[in-house]
Amino acid sequence: MLSKTLIEELLGIAVSTGADFAEVFAEREHTNAIRLLSGKIESVRDTVIVGVGIRAFCGTKTYHASTSDVTREGLLACAAAVAGAVGDGKTEKKITLVPKRVVNAHPVREYPDDVATVRKTDILRRAEAAARAADEKIVQVIGTFLDVDRQFQVANTEGLLREDRKVRNRLAVSAVAADGNDTQTGFFGPGAGRGIEYFEIMDPAAVGKRAAEQALTNLRASFCPAGTMTVAIENGFGGVIFHEACGHSLEATSVGIGASQMAGKLGQKIANEKVTAIDDGTIVGAWGSYNIDDEGNPAARNVLIEKGVLKGYMIDRLGSRRMGMPMTGNSRREDYTYETTSRMTNTFIDNGPDKNEDIIASIEYGLYARSMGGGSVNPLTGAFNFAVNEGYLVKNGKICEPVRGASLIGTGSQILQDIDMVGQNLLTGQGMCGSSSGSVPTDVGQPLIRVRQITVGGRS
Repeated sequence: MLSKTLIEELLGIAVSTGADFAEVFAEREHTNAIRLLSGKIESVRDTVIVGVGIRAFCGTKTYHASTSDVTREGLLACAAAVAGAVGDGKTEKKITLVPKRVVNAHPVREYPDDVATVRKTDILRRAEAAARAADEKIVQVIGTFLDVDRQFQVANTEGLLREDRKVRNRLAVSAVAADGNDTQTGFFGPGAGRGIEYFEIMDPAAVGKRAAEQALTNLRASFCPAGTMTVAIENGFGGVIFHEACGHSLEATSVGIGASQMAGKLGQKIANEKVTAIDDGTIVGAWGSYNIDDEGNPAARNVLIEKGVLKGYMIDRLGSRRMGMPMTGNSRREDYTYETTSRMTNTFIDNGPDKNEDIIASIEYGLYARSMGGGSVNPLTGAFNFAVNEGYLVKNGKICEPVRGASLIGTGSQILQDIDMVGQNLLTGQGMCGSSSGSVPTDVGQPLIRVRQITVGGRS
């Protein structure tokens, strides 16, 4: 990490031509990724990135430059590039940083760098063996083990100087089942903001088995009928619909410039009264948690929607300036080359008042989406389209035959109103979220919910 004296010099240069604020972000990240294919270790990638990003503000205009040249000369040139982009004025500002220790709320027992590669590959092999043992129809298993150790330092012209470290691990398994000319896949990819000890809690064999079971289910499934129907969406990664269709519309990135369906609606009822939605970056050991965000603000638990009423947004520094509202600890970036912005952490619909068995029993005819996949959304309109990775028809209150090829189509504002039952088995699922500041780890989640009616894409 950089010395306090050097950072003060860099900040002074960045604001020397008229900027009213500047920030220095230094980072070192070590990533290890192991890929297993058809029983063999296909690749082991060991990557280290080191660099610095420098940003300056003039009101709501920002200027950003980054460099992997962390010599004094390289950093001074980076700061000068930012100052040159700001203008050609001349000002002097005395910068005095006040270091403050960051309390680590996410303890790690076994750091990835202290664990031999052979132990990590063993985790992969255990997952693969369980997937193949599920059925002879499993013809291929692809596994990836990922660990990331990220250390960063952030300082700004308000005197802030903080350092932090975040470790995370993930095991992802994709299984392919075949029967004649028909092939189907299944996927499961749990992760956590913990050390390698996470795999004492998360059994690798269970990960492989779950991926295989999904592939086998889809292999025997018929095509899902299309139409408007009642849908029950299971917990865990089912929360991706709220994350994509509604969560991005609550980030200052879009709200601050009026490009969000949720702009200007604070205090208004935007959802069914059973819906309470939270973004919480403080959950111990969670995939999307951290101690401080990439602007040095403490992680926080932010209630976004409470009993159907919009209570808050996720706000970074630039969004705070644009909106006249305080920062919420949600500023994130993939790495130093990106300008940070408001992002989700662990975002979920909270437990509700309904019993899970009552939700299924209430559906005369509809779809039970056990596992959701990816999709797309327009933050301005909230229009979305998401794939159902594993689904079943529900008839007369009973979960029946599996179906495949289903998708859910709608808008975020409408689905919030149409969620009319919320269960009590809250669980989160892990993913990577892409936005203007790159790809960052996020948890999505919910209990089992019922959507009164939604368009289901399938075969008519």
